Amino acid sequence: MRSHYCGELNETMIDQEVELCGWVHRRRDHGGVIFLDMRDREGIAQVVFDPDVEQSFAEAEKVRGEYVLRIKGRVRARPEGTVNKEMATGAVEVLGKELVILNRSETPPFQIDEYSHVGEEVRLKYRYVDLRRPEMLTKLRFRSKVTSNIRNFLDEEGFLDIETPILTRATPEGARDYLVPSRTHSGQFFALPQSPQLFKQLLMVAGMDRYYQIAKCFRDEDLRADRQPEFTQIDIETSFLEEKDIMDITQRMVTNLFKELLNIDLGEMPHLSYAEAMQRFGSDRPDLRIPLELEDIKDLMQSVDFKVFSGPAKDPKGRVAALRVPGGGKLSRKEIDEYTKFVGIYGAKGLAWIKVNDIGQGIEGLQSPIIKFMPEDVVNQLMQRLAAESGDIIFFGADKEKVVNEALGALRVKLGEDLALIEREWAPCWVVDFPMFEELEDGSLTPLHHPFTAPSCSVEELKKNPAAALSRAYDMVLNGTELGGGSIRIHDQAMQETVFRVLGIGEEEAKEKFGFLLDALQFGCPPHGGLAFGLDRLVMLMTGAKSIREVIAFPKTQSAACVMTDAPGEVGDEQLRELSIRVRKPIAEISD
Repeated sequence: MRSHYCGELNETMIDQEVELCGWVHRRRDHGGVIFLDMRDREGIAQVVFDPDVEQSFAEAEKVRGEYVLRIKGRVRARPEGTVNKEMATGAVEVLGKELVILNRSETPPFQIDEYSHVGEEVRLKYRYVDLRRPEMLTKLRFRSKVTSNIRNFLDEEGFLDIETPILTRATPEGARDYLVPSRTHSGQFFALPQSPQLFKQLLMVAGMDRYYQIAKCFRDEDLRADRQPEFTQIDIETSFLEEKDIMDITQRMVTNLFKELLNIDLGEMPHLSYAEAMQRFGSDRPDLRIPLELEDIKDLMQSVDFKVFSGPAKDPKGRVAALRVPGGGKLSRKEIDEYTKFVGIYGAKGLAWIKVNDIGQGIEGLQSPIIKFMPEDVVNQLMQRLAAESGDIIFFGADKEKVVNEALGALRVKLGEDLALIEREWAPCWVVDFPMFEELEDGSLTPLHHPFTAPSCSVEELKKNPAAALSRAYDMVLNGTELGGGSIRIHDQAMQETVFRVLGIGEEEAKEKFGFLLDALQFGCPPHGGLAFGLDRLVMLMTGAKSIREVIAFPKTQSAACVMTDAPGEVGDEQLRELSIRVRKPIAEISD
């Protein structure tokens, strides 16, 4: 039906006959001459209809926005003074000769021919219209280029694209599973995969050596800007490679992607240990574009009378840290109060501060409600350690280590954004040497990544002191966002059983949940490891989108619902009976 896409037209086609199909982006009637901006996925072309061609002109008069048309005409140069340099096709136009209305359109729920602020709920309800907007189309085209680039890279590196099952069984990976009832196995359920983790490990046992997959994954968890109940990850697994080899391949993949699609050189990626990242930045995904760093002052605060500081300073699980903000002394009391509310989100009970009005005047040159509780010699040591200068402000965190890290780590990023302290556009890094486990409030241990991550110690050392064990895990971080995480996996049955025991997973439970994996480890499992990248997050960062919903064709809302299809929805009693399921309504609903 067409010879060219609208966005393909250029000056080399002048005097050629073309046939275009697409939507009416904009219609303008100028003194008896009708201009139609025709739009398809490749761009926009201007089509002109003169009254001389009576039948087509009459049809053009009936046309309205978002009508679907087929047009035949001749490409010509735009008249002098009418060239639009903002359009890729702005040097030419099409003199229309034939016009066929393929389909009409109701008035769209929002404007498409120009940017307009529309509520996300409306955009998602009419997503098929929203996706016609050039900015949305550009993002999805870019996403397609990202996946093509990655596939080409991994193909050239000898990886095999292999699909793994969508219907599997529940595994403990830190989030709730989406369950699928089985009609043929009454009372039993499949689970949608949170990741292809176990299957890709089994592919290594099978000798596939290098595997990848652009995989759909599902997690029934609370949503944020970078979370969705169903998401896509770039899943990679290899055999007979060490951490540094896997990190090298995936780093080359990402740097190649940025270079080819954005012409950006990410440069080298520094390696930070988990302990260093938490100490300096309060986060295991540090935003290295921001020069601010946390400084431990626990030793200085142990002897002060100010219990807000001395209590956590004497607590083995506590932390007292300071964050110096150059030039931050200009912050008003109202702004400081807002930052105090902000850190409260992360469990901080308050936000102590000191303004350095004049460092040369010693303690007299400082302004703070906490100065009176601190000895002068301690304050002087503090200023010296922080290299404080006139005009600075210093914020403090004093609480359990986790609270201080999360609160000051988040405050560091917010201050960096609010005060325009970001020094460069891109700052990647690797975070390595993660703890194998983290301790819960009840004293039990849970895996920091997943229970198939290999520790960097022996079985005996792990049994002796599991809380101190480090893992062979590694995360790639970009601008404070975790792009991907991976690890060397456990390939030895004895080590896997030991990890299960540390986690309180008994022999029967391990056999019931992971018997197939433990069996596979007995049949010549090679050393192996891998990494998974969040494709949605990656594209979000590369396009500058504010949410991954902007780079997914049909995303869910914050409540994990699809307002376009009204999913999830109820099903009939007959279908429920077939699945041996009975729905129990909430008590509040019954009482109504």
